[in-house]
Amino acid sequence: MNNLSMLTDLYEFSMANGYRQTINDEQGVFDIFFRKVPDNGSFVITAGLEQAINSLQNFHFDQSDVDYLRSLNLFQDNFLNDLLDFKFDCQVSAIPEGTPVFPREPLLTIRGPLLQTQLFETLLLNILNHQSLIATKARRITYSAGDRPVMEFGARRAQGPDSATYGARAAVIGGCTSTSNVLAAEKFGIPSAGTMAHAWVESFPDELTSFEKWAQVYPDNAALLVDTYDVLKSGVPNAIKVFKELKAAGHQPVGIRIDSGDISQLSKAARKMLDDAGLPEVKITASNALDEHVVASLLHEGAPLDNFGIGEKLITSASSPVLSGVYKLAAVIKDGQTIPKIKVSASREKLTLPGLKQVYRLYYPGTQNAFADVIALADESLDQPITVVKANPLATQREQRIEKFDAVPLQVQALDGPKLQTTLPGVFDIQKYSQQMLTQIPAATKRLINPDEFPVYVTTKLAALQESLVEDAAENE
Repeated sequence: MNNLSMLTDLYEFSMANGYRQTINDEQGVFDIFFRKVPDNGSFVITAGLEQAINSLQNFHFDQSDVDYLRSLNLFQDNFLNDLLDFKFDCQVSAIPEGTPVFPREPLLTIRGPLLQTQLFETLLLNILNHQSLIATKARRITYSAGDRPVMEFGARRAQGPDSATYGARAAVIGGCTSTSNVLAAEKFGIPSAGTMAHAWVESFPDELTSFEKWAQVYPDNAALLVDTYDVLKSGVPNAIKVFKELKAAGHQPVGIRIDSGDISQLSKAARKMLDDAGLPEVKITASNALDEHVVASLLHEGAPLDNFGIGEKLITSASSPVLSGVYKLAAVIKDGQTIPKIKVSASREKLTLPGLKQVYRLYYPGTQNAFADVIALADESLDQPITVVKANPLATQREQRIEKFDAVPLQVQALDGPKLQTTLPGVFDIQKYSQQMLTQIPAATKRLINPDEFPVYVTTKLAALQESLVEDAAENE
């Protein structure tokens, strides 16, 4: 990954410079978490950790960067000299990519010199917010598709090359099987997929000739786009002629793609025509601005579709295009003492959770069936039974006693300085892990509409610490 040290907001540099001049001996602990789930879902699929780690390991400033910062006439020389000598000196722990995570849970925690940790805010949020957003959208779409493969087709509608490429990676984490983006396919080992565009069909004197020429060039990859002129009057009949010729020559036709019109009705009629022609093995792919709700509707109507190619609604998460992850100071460390910190605002909903923490997933004893998450202070043990409090400060009936459970910590060490402390699995290994984790949470939390809430609690010790800091802030107003 390219050096992204300058991908930040100006105030990060201003604050870091200020720390250098005032409290340069203190360390900061920052958490990344979110409060709201896109599309009114109940969880987010976390993604982007590998790119976040790579960007931190490669974080440095060139002379040209420092010269530019010097030209702003905002920063002291000692700070600028520190940037030239920058060496990553932080510890990072994170929840592994592909894990379903819930509001207020710290999916990444970074600890280190305040000057350094402050500079990473925008960069880390940019990476994790984007990939987690797309992975979450892909999970919704592939959930709707069931066992039918979903191909990621969105590169041309993504907001720039990086969004297209890393979005394709995230889409696979969320369940997609392939991508039309050749750069992403090459970079991440994803199968590449695609057929033809309407321009191919239009470039020949007639549709049949265009199909014949395609089959001549690609006899074992004959997937034909049948909606350039008329799906049922010309597209499918011409495809049938070419497919029969291919079979007679010993080749196996792949399928047809419908990219416009009433896909439900057209696919039903096309399926009958293909079956009547002795081509039941030919697949039907649907594309054209699909999302999870359109896919669910098509399948509910009985559309005989075998694959989906989904572009703009996936790669931009068009119906809910922002994951509002935040980067908040949870503690400062001075002279070896950890001092918890909290953000207090007019709305209790925006209260942050102070201190160094760990997230635990609770399972019914001896099973892989999760029933709740608990956020605890890092030095706590989860003794049984345990009394916990709803993490959402607006919840009613917040206190709960839990008698028996198996607790599994979710955050793992990722970086100690630049040294990697965890494995970085391939994208399909992450997908497999994600699908396994999804089987462990209740089915009701995975619904697309009105999903059930998965309980997230904090320990009474953490809740008491939060409340005491709120009271301290009120007294100091």
